[in-house]
Amino acid sequence: MVPETVVTGDAVVLDVQIAQLPVRAVSALIDIAVILVGYVIGVLLWAATITQFDEALSAAVLIIFTVLVMVGYPVVFETATRGRTLGKIAMGLRVVSDDGGPERFRQALFRALAGFVEIWMFMGGPAVICSLVSPRGKRIGDVFAGTVVISERGPKMPPPPVMPPSLAWWASSLELSALGPEQAELARQFLARAPELDPYVRDDMAFRIAVDVVGRISPPPPPGTPPQYILAAVLAERHRRELTRLRPPDPAPHFPAGPPPSYPAGPPSYPVTQAPGPVPPAPPPRTDGFVPPS
Repeated sequence: MVPETVVTGDAVVLDVQIAQLPVRAVSALIDIAVILVGYVIGVLLWAATITQFDEALSAAVLIIFTVLVMVGYPVVFETATRGRTLGKIAMGLRVVSDDGGPERFRQALFRALAGFVEIWMFMGGPAVICSLVSPRGKRIGDVFAGTVVISERGPKMPPPPVMPPSLAWWASSLELSALGPEQAELARQFLARAPELDPYVRDDMAFRIAVDVVGRISPPPPPGTPPQYILAAVLAERHRRELTRLRPPDPAPHFPAGPPPSYPAGPPSYPVTQAPGPVPPAPPPRTDGFVPPS
C-alpha cells in the first residue's frame, strides 16, 4: 500500500494510509446495522402511539425521525469523536480534512447529507463508483466536504532520510519528475529496514534499488557514491521539494488605509546671513569753519 501525502495547515507533509474500499464497506455495513436497529426501535415506539395522534401528524413525525436517524447519527458521532462512528472505530478508520486536520461539524453535515442520497436512496452505488474512480478513495460526500478517510491501523511511516552533507550540492540539481511514488516508497522501506538486514543482502538490495532510481533521475551521482547514500539523498531532496511546493505562500504585507505615515522632521533650517563688512573710516574734520547740519 503506497501512502498518500497530506499537507497540514502548517505546511507539514504527512504520509497517511488511505482507507481501502473493502474496509470502508465493512465499516459502512456496521453503521447501517446500528442505524437500522435504532430505526426499528423508534418505529416500534411510533407504532405504539400512532392511534393517539392525527394520521398526517404521525406520518410527518415518522419522516422527520427517519431523516434525523440517518443523518443525525453520523453527524453526532463524527463531530463528537473527531471523525469516527461505531463502524469506523471497529475498523480503525477516521475521517480527516484534506489538510490532515480533524473533521469539523460542517464537513460532517455535508458528508451525512450526501450519504443520505448516495447510500440510502441509491443503495450505495454512486459512493462505490466515486470511490473507485477517486485516487484517494473519496465518495461524493468526501469530495464536497473536503475530507478523506484514513486508516489508523496502518504501519507508522518512518521519518524522511537525512541528507548526506557531501551530496547536498548534487541533490539540489536533481531532476526528479520521472521518479514515481512506487520507487520512492520502495527506497524508503529499504532504508528503514536496512539496519536489520544481512550485510550481503543489504548491499545487493541497495545496488538494485539504486540502479532503478538513478535511471529515473539526472544528473547521475558522483562516481563511487555508496548506493544507500544515493537513496537517502534522493528521498531527502524529494521531501524537501514537496514541502517547498506545498507550503502556502507568505501573505503580502498589509498597510492600513489612510494617510501615509508621518516621519520626524529634519533639522531646522536657518536663514543665511552675510557677515558684516568693515566699517568705513570717519571723514577728517573740515578746517574751513563749516559744520554740517546734524
